[in-house]
Amino acid sequence: MQRVLPRGEIEGLEHTRVPSVYLPEPRYVFKERAARLRQLAAESSIDSYLHLMACVVDAQDKVFNSLTAITGPTYEQVTASLKHGLPPLGTYLKSRNPDWINILHEILQHVSSIDSIPADSKSVVSNIKNTLESNPDLINKFADSLINQEPDEQMSLAWAPFIMAALQVYFTSMAIGLGENAPSESGTFGVCPCCGGLPVASVVKIGGSSAGRRYVTCSLCSTEWHIVRVTCTHCENTEKVLYHAVEQGNEAIRAESCGSCGNYRKIFYKEKDHNAEAVADDLASIELDMLMGQEGFYRINDNPLLWLPRD
Repeated sequence: MQRVLPRGEIEGLEHTRVPSVYLPEPRYVFKERAARLRQLAAESSIDSYLHLMACVVDAQDKVFNSLTAITGPTYEQVTASLKHGLPPLGTYLKSRNPDWINILHEILQHVSSIDSIPADSKSVVSNIKNTLESNPDLINKFADSLINQEPDEQMSLAWAPFIMAALQVYFTSMAIGLGENAPSESGTFGVCPCCGGLPVASVVKIGGSSAGRRYVTCSLCSTEWHIVRVTCTHCENTEKVLYHAVEQGNEAIRAESCGSCGNYRKIFYKEKDHNAEAVADDLASIELDMLMGQEGFYRINDNPLLWLPRD
C-alpha cells in the first residue's frame, strides 16, 4: 500500500464564479450509475454483486422517471431553513411522507421481475415485501436506522441496499424539486446542504469552471457540494491528511485519511478516469476499504448499496 504526499494543489478559482452546490441531473443520476456499475463489474472480484446492484439502480431509474411530484417543503419552509443555515430537506430525514414507502414497493416489484436476479436475492426482496405489507412501521424504523448510519439489529444487512435505494429516489426527487430555491452554499461542514445526509465519497472534476475542484456526493440525494482539497471531509482538519492507494491499482482511486480523527473517505480523479462516479466507484473499490481497515482507519459511513457488519 503506497502513500502519496499529503499536500497537493488546492484550487485557486474564485468561489463567486464556480458553483459550490450541484443538484443531481434527473436524466443521468441513476442511469449513469447503473452503467458505471456494469462497466466496473467487468474487472471486479465482486462482479456478481455489482451486477445485482446495477439491476437495483435500473429499478431506481425506472421508478424515478415514473414518479409524480413528491410533496416537499413549501417555498416559505425552504426560505426559513436557508435563513438559519439548515438543509431544507432535513426535517424529512425522520418525518418522511408515505411517498417513500410507495417508491420502495415499486423498486421491489421491478427487481423481483428480473430473471437474472439470484434466488437468494429474490428471497430477500420477497421478505422485505412481506414485511412492508404486514408491518410498514418496522420498515420505517429500519429506514431511520440507516439514515443514522446505525443499522437496526433486527434488520438483515442484505435488506439495507433495497431500503436505501427507495430513500435515494425519494430524496433525490425532492432535491431536484428545490430547483432555483436550492442552497447555493455548502452550509454546515460535512453534511449535505440539501438534505443533511452524509457524503459517500468525493470526485475531482474535469472541464468547465469546476475543473480541479473536489465535490463530495450525498449518499441520500446525490447532491454534490464543494470541499477544498486536502481537507478531511469529516473533521475539516488540513494538517494530517494523507492519501493511500492499492499497490499497482487504479490511479484514479485514493483513500483520503485523517490522522486527527482517524477516519477516511475515498476520492476519485476524473482526469484519470472520466467515467468515475462516487457511489459506483466507491462500491467497486472494496479492496481499498479492507486495506484501510488494516492500516487502522475507520470508514465514516457505509456505501448506500453495501452495508457491512460493524466490529
